Amino acid sequence: MPPRLPVLFVTRELPSLAQKRLHELTSVQVQQHNSVHAVDRPQLLEAAREADGIVCLLSDTIDAEFLQAAGTQLKVVSTVSVGYDHVDVGALKSHGGIRLGYTPNVLTDATADTTVLLALMASRRAKEALHIVSSGNGSQFSLSRGLGVQFMGKTLGIVGFGRIGCATAARLQAFGISTVLYSGSRPHEERAQPLGAQYVSFDRLLAESDLVCISCPLNDNTKGMFDKRAFEMMKSSAILVNTARGAIVNQDDLLEALDQGQIAHAALDVTVPEPIPKDHPLVVHPRCTILPHIGSATEETRNAMANLAIDNALAGIFGEPLKAEVAL
Repeated sequence: MPPRLPVLFVTRELPSLAQKRLHELTSVQVQQHNSVHAVDRPQLLEAAREADGIVCLLSDTIDAEFLQAAGTQLKVVSTVSVGYDHVDVGALKSHGGIRLGYTPNVLTDATADTTVLLALMASRRAKEALHIVSSGNGSQFSLSRGLGVQFMGKTLGIVGFGRIGCATAARLQAFGISTVLYSGSRPHEERAQPLGAQYVSFDRLLAESDLVCISCPLNDNTKGMFDKRAFEMMKSSAILVNTARGAIVNQDDLLEALDQGQIAHAALDVTVPEPIPKDHPLVVHPRCTILPHIGSATEETRNAMANLAIDNALAGIFGEPLKAEVAL
């Protein structure tokens, strides 16, 4: 009888180039939920029983229940994402010996591009303009209606000054941003200096920024940090953009802030839940623009992410160094 091939379970259909590579693997037995839709929980738990490695997404909860279902042969969890808040790191650590791979660096440019896209859509009131066209209610050219704002001479606030935050700031400076403020757990002088960015408190950033972009990870300190108090501190003309994690923003408080005119516009690539229901008040709000989590959705980036996740999974299965590993 030939020796057992290690099993690699993949929870979703991958982008075309990574999917082709997956089919060509001979060192492992690939099992896959080959669908654009999330794997259901019972199937995920069943797959865990014989998997040596798993390639998962943000929608797949890797927790104590999953680890209890997993066999002793499980060696690596490899997520196709930079964030890993869907993974219970404490449970993984206590289980012992299971490594965690992730995909940093490769999605910086694509996500920064999407952040700028949302900022421009909000500032130029694109949602309202598109509705005018689609509803057939367009009128003749007007000098006074549907006016947006420009970023020339304005202040940008970046919450979370990592790679994506820095790349976003660099892009927006091309639109005339004159001042860049950033907040976070600590200053990053080496990143801030080329951009002329200033480290300030979260409260000061809220009070002074015309455009606030969220680029921080989701953790106990950032969950719900954009709440009623935060919105009350912002300028009534301010724009909020979130391409990080939906739970960083309290959506009920955001809706109230928009209704009361505490901020001018919100533009979101991430929500709670995902997908957000089509009749959700934020979806239909004229001053809230929502995209379906497309921050890294380019052929180049998604294939790079998936290939890195495969690399991490294979390395973990065969006891080699992961290209990108979370220190547990």
